Amino acid sequence: MQYAAASADGTSRTATLRDGAGFGSGQQQWTVKPGSRVTVSGHAYAVRQVCSYRVVLEPKDAEDKAALAAAPDSMEFAGGAADNTLCFTTNRAVLAAAAKSFPAKGQKLSLLDNGGVKQLPTGPSLTVSYVDTAAGTAGLGANCAGVTVALYRDVRVGDTVEFAGVLFKVAGLAENAVRLTRTSE
Repeated sequence: MQYAAASADGTSRTATLRDGAGFGSGQQQWTVKPGSRVTVSGHAYAVRQVCSYRVVLEPKDAEDKAALAAAPDSMEFAGGAADNTLCFTTNRAVLAAAAKSFPAKGQKLSLLDNGGVKQLPTGPSLTVSYVDTAAGTAGLGANCAGVTVALYRDVRVGDTVEFAGVLFKVAGLAENAVRLTRTSE
């Protein structure tokens, strides 16, 4: 599932979701708002929240909820699809392990724009795709198990981004780095 676009009119927010992990012809798209229902690959979800940086989908089926929250066989990242239970999960132990990889709340994290990668022990890798100091924007992303799990285009100082369940504010943009301040526990 991809978060392809978003819009807001001051009273409500909508998002465009696209089926699949990558771009391809024939993909199905949905425009959703909180409370909408969407079925992807035979699995039903309710849209719980639409933010500028994410859409929260809640599985409707108890079996799907349990699978998403299941503990992984190992907390060690092996690479590839075997890591889906580390990359795509609501399991509290996995999220806590990822959160420990970041600086404490209120502390800064710098991501370099020179091909540098911040690799978390539970799998996700964070990268900066560009910094445009003249426009005051940057692109940030996270990949896990070979799939983009977060992608932020044109973020500015003050914007909120989320990686592995941890919230950050963009604190600064430099020619070769993006500085983030952790805002959640």
